[in-house]
Amino acid sequence: MNYNETLILLKAKPRKWLVTGAAGFIGSHLVETLLESNQSVVALDNLSTGHIKNIQKFTEEYPQNFNFIQGDILDLETCSKAMVDTEHVLHQAALGSVPRSIENPLNTHKSNVNGHLNVLISAKEKGVKSFVYASSSSVYGDHPDLPKQESKIGNCLSPYAASKRINEIYSEVFQRCYDLQVAGLRYFNVFGPRQDPNGPYAAVIPKWVSAFLAGEQIEIYGDGETSRDFCYVKNVVQANILLSLSQNKKAFGETYNIAFNKRTTLNELFEQLTIGLKTRGQLIKNKEPIYKDFRKGDVRHSLADIDKAKKLFKYEPDYSLEMGLNESLDWYIKNSQRRQ
Repeated sequence: MNYNETLILLKAKPRKWLVTGAAGFIGSHLVETLLESNQSVVALDNLSTGHIKNIQKFTEEYPQNFNFIQGDILDLETCSKAMVDTEHVLHQAALGSVPRSIENPLNTHKSNVNGHLNVLISAKEKGVKSFVYASSSSVYGDHPDLPKQESKIGNCLSPYAASKRINEIYSEVFQRCYDLQVAGLRYFNVFGPRQDPNGPYAAVIPKWVSAFLAGEQIEIYGDGETSRDFCYVKNVVQANILLSLSQNKKAFGETYNIAFNKRTTLNELFEQLTIGLKTRGQLIKNKEPIYKDFRKGDVRHSLADIDKAKKLFKYEPDYSLEMGLNESLDWYIKNSQRRQ
């Protein structure tokens, strides 16, 4: 059953979902799609990195189906209360960023490992039907092979990567010990509307677009030939929903690459953003980037093999980088103008 067929069946049968990190970039898109599909959603977020503006409209538009809980996954009781009557869990709450984890590994560990364990324990106790969580392509570390295959991982290059690998290990253990249907999604450079362009840990696409629009110089770490497999957020939403509702028992107890399966260098991304903004009438003041030293913990190249996800739960990404940028740039321009 493909994604469109799954959405049709989903609308016909309402279920109760818990989305952690719901006020964040990815979490809010998951909440939106579920509510549009007539689902009941409990949204849990401590608003440390998420924004209430990302989910505020859902309270007004879906008063019967949406319940926001401002709380922290580091509190087991909060997780347990949020999990009541939940059928499916989409666990997105985490403290992201490789540089942030290098600067403060303890905070990363607390949020990403202790918090993850609390959500797992609560899901096990409440007997949920499925538990799908966000892992990361950072777990591949220094393994040189391209494309990245789930079974081949190297040494972790940051505390953030280590925390996500520990999440995977704990999840596998809960599947074996408690028969919890759990699976992880290794996201590859997700981008799209609502992604925060501000702060030192902002992802590259929103950060660069914000800099372009402000007339600032773009900084590239390294020679610009570092490559990434950029994945539009709607592909990620598709993967979460398809996997959660999969009838294939073999799909659980696994981790999957979620990407588009195409490599783009930072130099190529710079050119695409320049062209995309110019076609929208934006003035590009600084036409050449500034190249700086490579950052500690950064992976040189990233490209995902997505065959496993295609085979086990019918993942078929609809949006390329170009298609995703076509939707995202209008949002970034509009929201940049609001801030000015």
